[in-house]
Amino acid sequence: MVLSPVLVLVVAICVFAIGYRLYGLFIAKKVLSLNTSRQTPASVLADGRDYHKTNRFILFGQHFAAIAGAGPLMGPVLAAQFGFLPGVIWILIGAVLAGGVHDMVVLFASVRHKGKSIANIAQEEIGKSTGFIASTTFLIILVLLIATASLVMVNAIQNSPWGTIVVVGTIPIAIMMGLVMRGEGNKPIFLATSLGIILLFLTVYFGDTLSNIPTVSRLLNVDKKTMIIFLACYTCLTSMLPVWFLLTPRNYLSTFLKIATVFALAIGIFYMRPTFLMPAFTPFIHGGGPVVPGKVLPFVMVTIACGAVSGFHSYIAAGTTSKMIGSEGDIPFVGYGAFLVEGAVALMALIAACILHPQDYFAINSTVEAYAKTGMIPVDLPNLSVIVKEQLQARPGGAVSLAVGMATIFSNIPSMQKLMPYWYHFAIMFEAVFILTLIDTGTRVGRFILQEMIGRHVPKFNDNAWKPGIIICGVLFTLMWASLLYGGSISTLWPIAGTSNQLLASCSLIIVSAMLMRMGKIKYVWITLMPGAILAGITLWASYINITTSYLPKGLYALSAISAGIILLALSIMILGGKKILSYILN
Repeated sequence: MVLSPVLVLVVAICVFAIGYRLYGLFIAKKVLSLNTSRQTPASVLADGRDYHKTNRFILFGQHFAAIAGAGPLMGPVLAAQFGFLPGVIWILIGAVLAGGVHDMVVLFASVRHKGKSIANIAQEEIGKSTGFIASTTFLIILVLLIATASLVMVNAIQNSPWGTIVVVGTIPIAIMMGLVMRGEGNKPIFLATSLGIILLFLTVYFGDTLSNIPTVSRLLNVDKKTMIIFLACYTCLTSMLPVWFLLTPRNYLSTFLKIATVFALAIGIFYMRPTFLMPAFTPFIHGGGPVVPGKVLPFVMVTIACGAVSGFHSYIAAGTTSKMIGSEGDIPFVGYGAFLVEGAVALMALIAACILHPQDYFAINSTVEAYAKTGMIPVDLPNLSVIVKEQLQARPGGAVSLAVGMATIFSNIPSMQKLMPYWYHFAIMFEAVFILTLIDTGTRVGRFILQEMIGRHVPKFNDNAWKPGIIICGVLFTLMWASLLYGGSISTLWPIAGTSNQLLASCSLIIVSAMLMRMGKIKYVWITLMPGAILAGITLWASYINITTSYLPKGLYALSAISAGIILLALSIMILGGKKILSYILN
């Protein structure tokens, strides 16, 4: 039997549904013993800025939009270098047994710790030194992740007035929604949602017309450096504003776009019944690929992070979501459920990339020099560039190849053949909105972490209402990732971001394992400890290979030192966490 995209989707839907019903709810009931009558931090510590009780469906949207950033879109697309089958297997297994578990248990741990970060949880559950090491480690990793995600978005929309219009247009739409939803009852939510969706699609539709106005075109046809400055200013401001004003409505709005697009993409796949033009395994499973370095093992498991398991999610679950959840009964729905939806997104991204001709896929995701070494010649790409009115070759990062794949599927639906350029730019907006929600939420979390770290020495910074502390930490954190982004590239940043992200996931799983041991759940601790240990081994292996075969031979000594430093810090957390778990077992 030939494995087709349609069959992959059917299998994934069944696996995820069974996983949620049997495994996710089992953990919620037996392992976490959720208490729906227990007050959450959103109620006890409500301040209208960060701690804000939120409707479970809106929070699902906020949480999903924040975790589903660049990872579930770009990671699977880049991993298509190895063929479609390694990615499919890892996403299905990882999402059910590792990713969903990670997100739900970390969210639960933060709710029980008054909405504190995973680093502060480490301090309370394992020890003060562990908390300090965790804060330092997680701050460095967050800087790397946001810089990498930002680079993907910048590569996708730089020098693209149409793309810039549709991305920037989401900002005033979200502010309008935030103001409307401040009203009482469900009517404001329905009104804001309806207006937001209508305005979103009008922005895409009229973006082409606006981009052809000479003044607008000159203003928005910006280069990489200008785009980075704009992005940094926007996210810095967003990290300081109340969550209800821009962050929550924007993420809530983008969730409609994301889920609707993924649903439409699934329908398009079922209707079009495409075949995988990318083989199940390519020759690059042995290494030497032009898109990502290394062999399929272990690199498929660090290239595909979000969608299978992601440490970045611990920032969101224990950064913003735990401060907004209204009942512990919502934890499985928001934590485990949102992750499985993200797994579906990752599969869609993988399918969209793998229905392209391999020659076109590699032409888009490789530099001109790297592609020339493959000896390949583009098939449909020159014609597609003319149709969508964009230069498509040598646009690495995965965003452009995913947009081409999505547009190809949508334009094959009856009466849609002439809308290819609209579908392409719609897909670019779809991706950019995904990524932008990660960046602005991540910057807000980075501000929280800095406030916590400085607050240990200057207690005033622990006051979430103290505006100077908010401004200082918001600006400092933004400068950290923006400066790294300024001189980075996908080929250098994605490998270190991928390995660091997975090390963070393994550390988070070990930290919450210590908490479960304290709660007397010793017979269930394998649920978090096993995926944490396996992920740690795989990621340390990948990190070592990355340093010795990729960074050092190319003279990238700074990235080598950062990678080595993160490895040592992560190992310290794992060892200290392991000792704490062992002490519970022996006692």
